Amino acid sequence: MRYKRLASERVFGGSHLTVRRDTWRAPSGQAHDFEVVETPDAVVIVSIDGAGNVLLVRQHRAGPDRVLLELPAGGIDAGETPERGAQRELREETGHAAARLRLLGNFWTVPGFGTEHMYAFLATDLCEDPLPPDKDEGLTLERMPFAKAMAAARAGQIPDAKSIVALLLAEPVVAELYSFNSD
Repeated sequence: MRYKRLASERVFGGSHLTVRRDTWRAPSGQAHDFEVVETPDAVVIVSIDGAGNVLLVRQHRAGPDRVLLELPAGGIDAGETPERGAQRELREETGHAAARLRLLGNFWTVPGFGTEHMYAFLATDLCEDPLPPDKDEGLTLERMPFAKAMAAARAGQIPDAKSIVALLLAEPVVAELYSFNSD
């Protein structure tokens, strides 16, 4: 079941993404066009403070035109490793750095039309170490017990897919590290 790319054309280039139109030959021999959104790979961080709280951020999101409660996250800069990107994003969005950073997993965010590959991290042993936030971000930091964050994700109060995935990936690790569960 192999597809073969026949052509690729850049149709839009913006400050945060590029859109291209690819023509692919399917195994059946038919050609199909697909629009693909190219973005840098990204990170999402489940950061747990000394009291067992998850650090979350509230911010306006242009796509749904809503303020969402999410985990800290962002793009990996050119030449940056996922680990360095996670530390930078954590410092920019929460004002904290992590002495321990553990990769929980990675996943494609929108494989049907996007190139973004996201790395989920668990950040612990936090200390204050802020970096200035990005100019386009207006963030409000919130702390929530891990069990409450899991319940909020399950109830739709954290409606952001990357945050839900990262919390689910973190759940067994956090339960083991902190000897509590999210029920």
